[in-house]
Amino acid sequence: MIRQGRTKFGFARAFRLRRSSEFKLVRESGKSWTGTYLILLTLNRGAGLPSRVGMITTRRLGNAVVRNRVRRRMREIFRLNQHQMRDGYWIVAIARASSASAAYQELERDWLRLAERASILEIMSHGSNPADLTPSV
Repeated sequence: MIRQGRTKFGFARAFRLRRSSEFKLVRESGKSWTGTYLILLTLNRGAGLPSRVGMITTRRLGNAVVRNRVRRRMREIFRLNQHQMRDGYWIVAIARASSASAAYQELERDWLRLAERASILEIMSHGSNPADLTPSV
């Protein structure tokens, strides 16, 4: 049960890209930014629609255990930062081979840096709870 005034941090399937046609559209029509551990692709689908996120982890990362660990870390980064993302974007994050040995904090720092470069984060004032944050004017 969530108390009044609390922000829900779930990451429902409705906010994920799942079809290969969606990934293909983002790859062909979107813009990309390259970081140390991730490649971020974005496609603006128009305001009013929720942002959706997809992840790609290839066999280059390692075996299934390594790929799933990277996926879980990326999913957690998206889940915790989803309230800072602008609406109307489809986002694809491709894990680079270096992400297999990266710590969670390094992946998060790289993702936030790329997201800022891609202008998909809302500019907010500082605070401890996303529910307390308001867009700055």
